[in-house]
Amino acid sequence: MADPLIQIEGLYKIFGDDPLSVVPLVKEGKSKDDILAETGHAVGLKDINLSIHRGKIYVIMGLSGSGKSTLIRHFNRLIDPTQGRIMVDGVDVMTLSQDELEQFRRHKMSMVFQRFGLMPHHTVLENVAYGLTIQKVEKTAREKKATEWLETVGLGGYEKQYPSQLSGGQQQRVGLARALCTDAEILLMDEAFSALDPLIRSEMQDQLIELQEKLHKTIIFITHDLDEALRLGDRIAILKDGELVQEGAPEEILLSPKTDYVEAFVKDVNRARALTVETVMKPAACRITETTIGKALEQMKTFSGDYGYHISDDGYQGIILQETLETAVKEDANTEICEKQYEDVSSISPESVIEEVIPETLDTEYPLPVVNEEGDLQGQLSRASLAQVLGGPHSI
Repeated sequence: MADPLIQIEGLYKIFGDDPLSVVPLVKEGKSKDDILAETGHAVGLKDINLSIHRGKIYVIMGLSGSGKSTLIRHFNRLIDPTQGRIMVDGVDVMTLSQDELEQFRRHKMSMVFQRFGLMPHHTVLENVAYGLTIQKVEKTAREKKATEWLETVGLGGYEKQYPSQLSGGQQQRVGLARALCTDAEILLMDEAFSALDPLIRSEMQDQLIELQEKLHKTIIFITHDLDEALRLGDRIAILKDGELVQEGAPEEILLSPKTDYVEAFVKDVNRARALTVETVMKPAACRITETTIGKALEQMKTFSGDYGYHISDDGYQGIILQETLETAVKEDANTEICEKQYEDVSSISPESVIEEVIPETLDTEYPLPVVNEEGDLQGQLSRASLAQVLGGPHSI
């Protein structure tokens, strides 16, 4: 795997008059409340270590006061750490001079705020072009680029409007277009959708997913909503009282919570809506690769089951039963397998959400074949696998 774009090592943040004097107490394991009572210092972050890879959406989540917003503000040094290392694309951010830091913020990272952060007396176009104005891009060029990004987020024709004339969802689209307009490689999104109504929030999530498929930005997304985290994140980090309690892929968080705190977070999640087929499918062991009835039957008898997935040079062909082969072999063992020997069973995509394929899985006697866009067999999904996964956090 390629080196991470962002590397956070041993990051501590303590708020107070003499934060360095408090670090030893934190390392001794004293609680956040005890340290506040004893020293008057507030522990914001405790020994955070994480790696964020290029082109991924990395979600940092936790309840209010968990330290998630404090953490994201360290990436562009809006907050300086008490102790620790922040590496971005091989550069130690803590070594940057003020001028270098300003250039870093203008060109490397853009931020999307919870409350939109738009300038009310500037038009939509001027708001989107603001970052380019700071970069001293010529007016015609910046307005052309800003117009293109407004088109991209579905706000073409709104250039001359003012923020007060837009809905909340439209204002957030302007904020997203402004962040993208500078061509910054990294987007910092701090509770960017939490001020929106549920329907608009879902639409913004859809738009972010759609944009990410085209742009492949590195996005650090802060949220307190696990459903949002599971939907958006390639990886998720969960904070509690300034400490990283679990980090991993969404399915790892959902299916294997490491602490009671994380388990409480995931217990009410609709797993069927949050997980994809790929995350719960099993290997397809019974692969039939022979082309004739007789040879295929011989191959099937080496498996424990009474069915198999027929694979040719062109990929997955269909499910075939041992009983069907035993009947056909009586006529001619050398006949090639053809379509009439296959069972009427649909294949499913590894990217499908579990909720979408439950009816098919329950209606079919055999595990459904999981087939990708290229026609290759990726695995199988059975009723038993569904029951395991949907049963509870410790069921697999």
